[in-house]
Amino acid sequence: MVMSSSNDNNPPTSTKDLFPSTSLALTLGIFRDIDGRKDDGANTTVTEISSEYSGPARSRSDDDFDVDPDVDDGDDDNNKNKNKKRKKYHRHTAEQIREMEALFKESPHPDEKQRQQLSKRLGLHPRQVKFWFQNRRTQIKAIQERHENSLLKSEMDKLRDENKLLRDTIKKGTCPNCGFGSSSKDTDQQQLRIENVKLKAEIEKLRTSIGKYAQGTSPTNSCSTGNDYENRSSLDLCSGVFGVETSRIMEVVNLAMEELVKMASVGEPLWVWSFETGREILNYDEYLKEFQVETSKIVQPKRHIEASRDTGVVFSDLPRLVRSFMDVEQYEEMFPCMISKAATLDVICSGEGANRNGAVQLMFAEIQMLTPLVATREIYFVRYSKQLNDNKWAIVDISIDNIEKNIDASLARCRKRPSGCIIEDNSNGHCKMTWIEHLECQKSIAHSLYRGIINSGVAFGAKHWMATLQQKCERLVFFLATNVPTKDSSGIATLAGRKSILKLAERMTWSFCRALGGSSYHTWKKIPSKTGYDIRVASRKNINDPGEPLGVILCAVSSVWLPVSQTVLFDFLRDETRRNEWDIMSNGGAVQSIANLAKGQDRGNSVSIHTMKSKENTWMVQDTSTNSYESMVVCAPVGVTNMQSVMGGCDSSSIAILPSGFSIVPDGVETRPLVITSKSDDQSWENGSLLTVGFQILTSESPTDKLGVESLESVNTLISRTLRNIKAGLRCEDE
Repeated sequence: MVMSSSNDNNPPTSTKDLFPSTSLALTLGIFRDIDGRKDDGANTTVTEISSEYSGPARSRSDDDFDVDPDVDDGDDDNNKNKNKKRKKYHRHTAEQIREMEALFKESPHPDEKQRQQLSKRLGLHPRQVKFWFQNRRTQIKAIQERHENSLLKSEMDKLRDENKLLRDTIKKGTCPNCGFGSSSKDTDQQQLRIENVKLKAEIEKLRTSIGKYAQGTSPTNSCSTGNDYENRSSLDLCSGVFGVETSRIMEVVNLAMEELVKMASVGEPLWVWSFETGREILNYDEYLKEFQVETSKIVQPKRHIEASRDTGVVFSDLPRLVRSFMDVEQYEEMFPCMISKAATLDVICSGEGANRNGAVQLMFAEIQMLTPLVATREIYFVRYSKQLNDNKWAIVDISIDNIEKNIDASLARCRKRPSGCIIEDNSNGHCKMTWIEHLECQKSIAHSLYRGIINSGVAFGAKHWMATLQQKCERLVFFLATNVPTKDSSGIATLAGRKSILKLAERMTWSFCRALGGSSYHTWKKIPSKTGYDIRVASRKNINDPGEPLGVILCAVSSVWLPVSQTVLFDFLRDETRRNEWDIMSNGGAVQSIANLAKGQDRGNSVSIHTMKSKENTWMVQDTSTNSYESMVVCAPVGVTNMQSVMGGCDSSSIAILPSGFSIVPDGVETRPLVITSKSDDQSWENGSLLTVGFQILTSESPTDKLGVESLESVNTLISRTLRNIKAGLRCEDE
C-alpha cells in the first residue's frame, strides 16, 4: 500500500484526549485556531534585514541572505566610518538551507542548545540561525492565513450564490424542487427565509471555526454587515421563521417521547419478525392506527419510509451514554464511520442535574456511508433526553420541520420521525439498549452497487447504529483494562505502551473514515480507468495539522462487488501471512507480526504491528474492526524510531500518518443457501459483499503545489492492481 511515512525524529508533544473531536466547520478543510497556537516568533521584527527583502511573506529560504553578525550596528558620529561599516549580507549555501529546513520540519521553535549546535555545524552565527527560523515561521504563517481567508471567501461566495438563486426563483414564481409555477408566493417566501436561516448559521460556524471573528467582527467579504438580524441567535431566527414558542416545542418533543417509548416496547402486530431477513419490520398500517398520524404527516408520494428496531447490550454505564448523546463532540466520536459532521445549533432547554435531565437542543448531523458512491444525509432535528425512572433513560430525535404544520418540508431530503433509544441500566457496567430509527426520505436513484443495502433500510438502520456503538464502547473498555490476557496482547511490555498504540490506531481509523465518505468535506472527481474500475479522487492541503504530513494529500477510492461473504473477505485482508498476495508494496516478500493488541472480544478487533522486508526503516500499523454490519482494515506506515517510542508509552499525537485501507459491508441482497454441505471445498458463493478500497498519498510537501497527472496515474495503477490481486487471492477473477 502506498502511504507517506512520518519522520522518525518527530518528538512527542503534549498529550491529546483519547478521542479527538471535530466540529461542523471542518467542512471547509484544514482550519487552525489562531488564538490557541500563537507563534512566539512569527511577528518579531528583524531589523537586521534590509527593507528590500523584509515582509511577512518573505523567508530567508527564498532570498538566502542574512546579516553578518560580526558587523557592528551601533551609531557612529563619523559619516565616513558609517559608510565603511554598512551591513553585509551572507548568502546561505544549499547545504545550509537543507540542514535548517530539516531541523525546521522537526522543530519549528528550536531551543538555544539546538541553535548553537546547528550554527557550529553549518559555520554560521547563532543569531543568523535564529533569524532564519523566525523568517521561516513568518512565511508559513502568512501562507496559512492567506489560505484560510481564501477558503472562507469561497464559502461565503457559495452561500451568496445559493441565496441569489433562491431570490431569483421567487421572482420567477417557480418551485425550486419541481420547476412548476408556485401556487402561493407567501409559502415560497417562507421557504426562502428558512433557507436563509440555514445559510446564516453556516456562516457563523465558519467564523467560529477559524477563530478570527469571535469578538463579533465581520470579515471583509461577509455577505451581511451591521445587521441586527444577523446578530440574533439562530434560535431567535428559528422562532421568528417558524413562529414556534418554547411551549410548542416541548409539546412536540413530549409527544415524540411517548411514541418512542411505545414503539420500543410493543411487539406484534406493530413489529413483525421476518425469518428471511432476520430482522423486525414495521407494519405501517398498524403504525397509522396506533399513533393516529394526521393526514398531513403521512408520507408524501415522492418519499419513502425507513423504519427499523434493534436491541442489544452495551459495555458502558448509563450516565456516560446519556452524556455522550447530549454532547455533540462525544456523539461524533461514538460513530466515526457514520457521522461525517455534527453540530448543536441551539440549546432550547439545558436540563437539570449533572446528566441534564429534560435537556432539549436543536442539532444537525450529516450521515454517511464509507464510499463516495452514496450521497450523505443531512438532517436537522431536535434531541430530547428524559429520565423515565431510576435506571432508565430515553433519548428521542424528531426533525424540526415536524413542529409547524404550515412549513413545507420539501426542502429537507431526509426527516426524522420520532427516533432514538431507550437505555436501561443493568447495574453491572452494562446497559440494555433498544434503538429505533424512523426516517422519511426523498426518493432517489441509488448507485447500482448499493441499491440493495440502501433500499432494504440496512445501510442507515438501527442495526448499523447499534453495532457501531457496541464496538466503540467495547474498544473503550479494552483501552482502560489492566488485566487483558497475554494471548490477546503480545509484544508490548507496558500498559502505557499499550494505551499509546491504541490511541494511534484510533486516530488512524478516524482519519480513514473521514477521508472516504461522500461528505461535503470532499469534492470527488471520477478519473478514467482502462481497467473498468470506478475510481474517484479528492485532494486536500494540509498546512498545520501535525497528525498528517504537510503538503498536498490525494485520496483515491473505488468500490466493487465481490462474490464472497463479508467474513471471508475480512479474514483474507487482515491475515499478515497473506498480505503479500495483494499488497504491491510488499513486493511478494514475507510480512511478520511483532505485536498484537486485542481491543474487543472478537479476534478480528485488534491492533497489530508488522515488519516488511521491502521497508526496513518502516513498520506497518494495522487496525482491524468488525461487527455485525461492517468490517474495516486500516493500515498506516510509521517510522521505526517513532514506533518504538510509541511502544514505550510516548505520546503519538504528533506522529504524521496517512492511513489507507478497506471497508467491507454486505451487499444487501437477501438470498437463501443454494446447497447445504459440511465440506468447505463445496462452499457456494451466494453471499456477496461490497468492498471499498481507499488510499491516501502525499503528492507534494508544498501546500501551494497543484495536483499532477502523474499522481492520478499512480493511484489509478495502485487501486487497479490491488483489486486485481485481491480477486486473484480469493479466486474470483473477472471472466
